[in-house]
Amino acid sequence: MRIDKYLWCVRYFKTRNMATIACKKGHVKVNGATVKPSREVYATDKLEVRKEQVTRRLTVLDIPKSRVGAKLVDMYRVDTTPKENYEHLELLKHAKEHYRKQGTGRPTKKDRREIDEYLDDTFDGEETNA
Repeated sequence: MRIDKYLWCVRYFKTRNMATIACKKGHVKVNGATVKPSREVYATDKLEVRKEQVTRRLTVLDIPKSRVGAKLVDMYRVDTTPKENYEHLELLKHAKEHYRKQGTGRPTKKDRREIDEYLDDTFDGEETNA
C-alpha cells in the first residue's frame, strides 16, 4: 500500500491529499529516509510523521484494506512516540493561549512595546552569556 494511503487509512491525516502533501514536503520518513507519496509500506516499517510541530513515530503492524475506524487503528500500528514530544505539544498550546486569546485582534501599541522590550532583554542576555 502507498504511504499516503496508509497514513490516511490509519487516521493520521483527515484526507489523502493532506497525506500526499506532507510526503512531498518531507514530513514523512520510512526507516529514516524521506519518501515520496508513492512509496510502498510493509509490515515492520518504522515511520516518522511530523505533524503539528511534533514528530510522531510508529511501527507498521499490518496493512488495512481500507480506512479503519478509530477503535481499530491499534491493530495496524504501534505508536512509539516519546512522551516528551506530546509534552512539547501541550506546552506550545499553553504558550499560545497565555499571552493573547484567539480572536482578540492585533496587538495594541502597549502590547507591541512589551513584546519588543522582552525580545531585546532576551537577546541581550544571550549575547552576554556566550
